[in-house]
Amino acid sequence: MTPDGNDLPQGDILIRNNSIVAIGEHLSAPGANIIEAKGSFVLPGFVDAHSHLWVTTQRGQFRNGAGKFFPVSSALGKAMQPEDIHTAIYTGALELLNGGVTTSGDFFDNIHAPAWGDAGFRALQEAGIRAIMFYGGPDKTTRYPIDITHAASLARRHDPRVSVGLAWRLPRQLADEQNWAMRDREYQWAKQHSLPLQVHVSGEADAMFNALIDRHYLASFVTVVHATDARAAQLEALETAGASLVVTPVSEQRVGYGLTRIDHFKGVSRFGLGIDGNSLAGSGDMYANLRLAALTMSGAAADETRPDPRQLLKMATLGGAQALGLEKETGSLAVGKRADIQIISPDTLSMSGFGGGDPAALLLYSAQPQNVTTVIVDGRVLKQNGTLSGVDLAEVLADAQRSAEAIRQRAAQTTPTAP
Repeated sequence: MTPDGNDLPQGDILIRNNSIVAIGEHLSAPGANIIEAKGSFVLPGFVDAHSHLWVTTQRGQFRNGAGKFFPVSSALGKAMQPEDIHTAIYTGALELLNGGVTTSGDFFDNIHAPAWGDAGFRALQEAGIRAIMFYGGPDKTTRYPIDITHAASLARRHDPRVSVGLAWRLPRQLADEQNWAMRDREYQWAKQHSLPLQVHVSGEADAMFNALIDRHYLASFVTVVHATDARAAQLEALETAGASLVVTPVSEQRVGYGLTRIDHFKGVSRFGLGIDGNSLAGSGDMYANLRLAALTMSGAAADETRPDPRQLLKMATLGGAQALGLEKETGSLAVGKRADIQIISPDTLSMSGFGGGDPAALLLYSAQPQNVTTVIVDGRVLKQNGTLSGVDLAEVLADAQRSAEAIRQRAAQTTPTAP
């Protein structure tokens, strides 16, 4: 499938090393390993353009009323050791892969010291996912400036799949000039070294967005995240600067940022979707995010025809790649791009009864991670026949359980209000 509708009903995709080298019918490749996808749908892997994989082992701790996300995740985050970070990010990345997500923009804002950053980077490498690890400290104060020396050392590894950016955070008090001076040093360093930077615009979103504009921080290497109620003038400033935008429908509505109306951002060129952390979103299911985005759009507009299924699928693939600056590598099925692919089988009750035609609506409203039979990242088959390759799932689940329990126990010893 392609975003423009020029689908190939039957055909072959030839992968050599880590890239797509040919797409067409009846391709000849003697000796090639063949993955039979007849009757299935072949799509680019999803791009989760903004996430927090380190909170994966906090699932179920964010309740309505008592136990809200931000205080709970902060308390539990302080109790995490490097091995807990590795477990959380590795487990979260595997969950993304299982659901057809091949790229993640991982906003890692819980790095207390280099060992925490090393653990996160290693987890992404070992999982096999393509990722930008956005490197950041655990709070917005001047106590935790981004360790740009360590971030630079990770960037210099030049890993072919896992790269580095900055998880940049605005001051809690926007009049705090000492904090702004620290943030400006971080920003200028990212700019100087051509590293991408993501920044949340939420909570006091209007004032935060205005601060980015007034202080001239919008730029092509900057991604603004959330901004669900951004005004037209703010979005125009973002577009003029060439910056990108990512929204995370499930998490934004869960924490009460308002309704995420995709059509509200129609003037933004570089626009992607994110999951925002598997535990906050409930799961690492991009299909669930797509469905909520579509349903919110049609419900708010009182117009069943308002969502365009194919355009929403594009947001979750090429749109996310564009938002992360990775569109030359991934996000679509094209010769020369990296082989980041998902294959979806309709052979389940949840997708049964499809009589043909455009499959975009079927995928948008009916597909689930269980339908993803095959996942390929950078030419490597990471899921085949519905099973993650080379992964001892029982061991992964046991490690996640042990880590989650240990984190809660440590947090309870230091924070009486921890869940």
